[in-house]
Amino acid sequence: MEIKLIIRSFYQVLRDALGHLNRDDGFAMASHVALSGLLAIFPLLIFIAALAGFLGLEGAADQVSDLVFASWPDQVAAPVVREVHQILTVPRGDVLTFGVVAALWFASSGIEAMRTALNRAYRQRETRSFILLRLQSLGLVILGAAILISYTFLVVLAPLVIAAVIRWVPAAEEVLVSLDIARYAVAGSLLVVGLMMVHWLLPAGRRNFFAMLPGVLATLVLWMIAGVSFGKYLASFANYVSTYGGLAGIMTALVFLYICSLVFIFGGELNASLIRQRNLTHRDR
Repeated sequence: MEIKLIIRSFYQVLRDALGHLNRDDGFAMASHVALSGLLAIFPLLIFIAALAGFLGLEGAADQVSDLVFASWPDQVAAPVVREVHQILTVPRGDVLTFGVVAALWFASSGIEAMRTALNRAYRQRETRSFILLRLQSLGLVILGAAILISYTFLVVLAPLVIAAVIRWVPAAEEVLVSLDIARYAVAGSLLVVGLMMVHWLLPAGRRNFFAMLPGVLATLVLWMIAGVSFGKYLASFANYVSTYGGLAGIMTALVFLYICSLVFIFGGELNASLIRQRNLTHRDR
């Protein structure tokens, strides 16, 4: 009976989440988030290049761009990364110029698209002021840029430091190997922390850690499945070049971002469905 009850509860939650995804215009919102995300990627990387140049970390922006697209299917990431590297070859030491400030503003618009989608998913009406929300989005973009630069240091630059220390102090190798493992654990957890912050800060209302965790975990698992599946689909069946010509790279990126955005919104709908289910259970008692 316990197993049947669990299966029935899972089915009810899943049906409720998918039903609300459709009623909340989740498929249309995924298009909005995907396009806003694609428009935000280039300004974000330009800002990171400017910030890295200001901090004296030349070349860090190229490393960040490689890390950002590392989880994308190769057929999707390759043309986008190529264009990004061409953009980032321009020196960006001018953090306070109008161009970089504008890039920061456009990057924050991608955050606002995610906020709108999550407000719909959680059934929240936004009552906070526009200025406060935009400042929060700008702050998250700056924080994200700093985290990505730190991520670059953890994954790319730290091995050089570790190798140099081992050369000079061989006895420290055992300790540094354990730190090397911890480095990857910290780097991998950044995505989880980022998703938790997005679900906590962006939509109106308040949710505790355990209310957000199921949707975050579901998003991560489905993102991995979507990346592998879409990559195999592109390699085996799709021929976007014959259909879209020179726009093939952008179109594949946009389709992939649409799938990822739909999964992201579904994570919010799943959390909202679980919250409703718990509220109904408590009310029945």
